[in-house]
Amino acid sequence: MLSARMRFVQYLRKGDLAKRLGLLTDDHKSVVELSGVEGVPCDLKNLIAQNPNLAELAKKAEKQPKLPLNDDVTLLPPLSDPGKIICIGLNYQDHCDEQNKPAPKSPMFFSKYNNTLVGPTDDVIAHEVTNKIDWEVELVVVIGKVARLVPKEEAFDYVFGYTIAQDISARDWQKERNGGQFLLGKSMDTFCPLGPAVVHKSLIKDVYDLPLKTWINGVEKQNGNTGDMIHKIDDVINRLTQSITLLPGDIILTGTPKGVGMYRSPPEYLKAGDVIKTEIVGLGTMTNQVVAPCKPN
Repeated sequence: MLSARMRFVQYLRKGDLAKRLGLLTDDHKSVVELSGVEGVPCDLKNLIAQNPNLAELAKKAEKQPKLPLNDDVTLLPPLSDPGKIICIGLNYQDHCDEQNKPAPKSPMFFSKYNNTLVGPTDDVIAHEVTNKIDWEVELVVVIGKVARLVPKEEAFDYVFGYTIAQDISARDWQKERNGGQFLLGKSMDTFCPLGPAVVHKSLIKDVYDLPLKTWINGVEKQNGNTGDMIHKIDDVINRLTQSITLLPGDIILTGTPKGVGMYRSPPEYLKAGDVIKTEIVGLGTMTNQVVAPCKPN
């Protein structure tokens, strides 16, 4: 099948200074080099903006070398500089229930900054300014073309694909400090592991039937399904584009199911040494370790 490897990754080879673009193989064990193909840029955002013919790209990729995923290849976030990182709060009913809050009648939007983005195996920093770091597995929608005033029935025409995020959150800064504004609690460095790949929408049979899970140190904490979203993707794109123009490579984090640390009894928070494993079936798995911040020299 021509689309069988439309799982886009950005990566570094050992000794490289510049990122490369590739395709993750079906077994997730190798990367097919795309950056050497004529006319293909070295980053996914620019490729999406080109509106490439994916069938032709797949044919060209068949002739490209494969690199095994080992210590010589580092997966980066599949999008490193999206124009927008838009998030949705309280978008799963069971996540509302664990907080004893009613489901919002309209989506609750907030944002993160690009400094949060790290790859699927990169470290998450346990910043000293917070002691309430939490986890949230989320399905991510990647925008494929300029979207403005999009009708609901056409919304998926503007979707390029999907990936996984961990919306790491400093709950004290999100809930108790900074006047109740989310930004600082959501935008600390490394607070958005992303990856491992952006999977083209043609590979996802039903985006509303994807199990999503989080494990902390091997213990399952979240186990939900994207079908339980309150505000669906078409509704979200329709609402956003009434006032905000979405651009190729923009990403939308669509919310998290129940099982976050803050609403456990007693509450549980991440600390240095913890390992976060995140999975959405059909999209892949990420494993990120929590580390103490480096001390300045």
